[in-house]
This record gives sequence, structure tokens and C-alpha cells, in this order.
Amino acid sequence: QLQLVESGGGLVQAGGSLTLFCAASGTIFRINTMAWYRQAPGKQRELVAAITNGGSTKYADSVKGRFTVSRDNAKKTTSMQMNSLKPEDTAVYYCNADIKTRSYRSSSAYWGQGTQVTVSS
Repeated sequence: QLQLVESGGGLVQAGGSLTLFCAASGTIFRINTMAWYRQAPGKQRELVAAITNGGSTKYADSVKGRFTVSRDNAKKTTSMQMNSLKPEDTAVYYCNADIKTRSYRSSSAYWGQGTQVTVSS
């Protein structure tokens, strides 16, 4: 069974740093784009950062210059280094990946269970 498992969330003071990790496991032919989304209470889920299997990245304007997304294709992992954290970064962060489980199948989106990031002022 294919799974995305996140780790690394927690409580940090404003200005601090956290690194989130996400590992994919199960039957995987190829992982295309991997991404991080977040959802704050009462708000819609939003894209934070994404990285293609070629290493191209994109970021939400609110995190540019503070967050860095990376991936290890061999290990099927992605991580996101979050620096200069602000209280408005508080949210549940979700790992997302577009994955082909077989060469002859279309890719599908998979989600992790989410990890809480809380930034205190």
C-alpha cells in the first residue's frame, strides 16, 4: 500500500526554524512532482512549495526566501527547511506527491496524514 509519511513538525518560537520530512513507500514506478501544502484553521489548503523530479521548484510568495524544498529521488523523500518562521506559518502541513505506481498506469495524487507546525509569537 502506497503511503506518504511526514515528520518534523512541532512548536517553535517566531524567528526559529523547522525541517519537515516526507517519505514515500510502497509500489512506486515514478514520483513526479512532490509538494507541501498547508491548512490553517478556518482557511483553505494552500500550496507552499513544490519540486519536480528534475529539481525545478516553486514557492508561495509568502514563503519565498524563507523556505527551501528539496528531494532525494533515490530515497523517495522530500524535505522542506523552514527558516524565519512567523506565527502566520502556523498550520497543518501536508506532503503531496504525483505518483505512477506502474509504467502503464496514469499518475495519481497521494497525500500524507499531515504534521502540525505551531509558531508562537
